Amino acid sequence: MKKVIIAIALLGFIIGGCASYMPMGVIYTKVDGPMAAASGPVKYSKVGKAEAQSILGLLATGDCSIKTAAQNGGIKKIKYVDWHVENILGIIGRYTTTVYGD
Repeated sequence: MKKVIIAIALLGFIIGGCASYMPMGVIYTKVDGPMAAASGPVKYSKVGKAEAQSILGLLATGDCSIKTAAQNGGIKKIKYVDWHVENILGIIGRYTTTVYGD
């Protein structure tokens, strides 16, 4: 019976996996990606950033919203948005939203 339970749990883990919309490393993650993109060449005059942090996946603080990033850069018209994630062993995480615009 114990082997059956372990087999079912393992099968559930394999089928379910740990899929995420962004690439995640178990030991270390450092990924940049687009959150919202514009078509064609984009010109901008200002850049704004906003950050949030997490510790041990238990505590998270900060505001990495697009609105805050735009305000921090003095941006009224958003052209495109990028995100950056850096996480070490799930202990320390930093999440940054970067807004480009005018």
